[in-house]
Amino acid sequence: MRGNMSDLSKLIGERIRKNRKAQHLSQKELAERSGFHPAYIGQLERGEKNATLDSVQGICAGLGIPMEQLFVGIAPENADESTRMQSQINALLASMDMPERRAVYNMIVEVMKLKS
Repeated sequence: MRGNMSDLSKLIGERIRKNRKAQHLSQKELAERSGFHPAYIGQLERGEKNATLDSVQGICAGLGIPMEQLFVGIAPENADESTRMQSQINALLASMDMPERRAVYNMIVEVMKLKS
């Protein structure tokens, strides 16, 4: 995924919001869990503030998710096509639940059998 810092802040903010909503948490509840002010959570979710590594760590702890979940699929701007594609595949897989991931894996295995 390519873009400037503002795009990256918005993307991370969207992922924070998505994870928060998936857990049916309000911004206030996430703020309490992560040790931040609710206004700061809102600013991050809207991409108005750049999250520090410390704040990402706290928010991920509050959400109970690994930090890499917010960054999966983000490739450096100078990454080659293969690296960008791998990052996009990882992002797609990360958005799926386990039965969906298993189905994708089984499809890949079948395609590889046909290739042999």
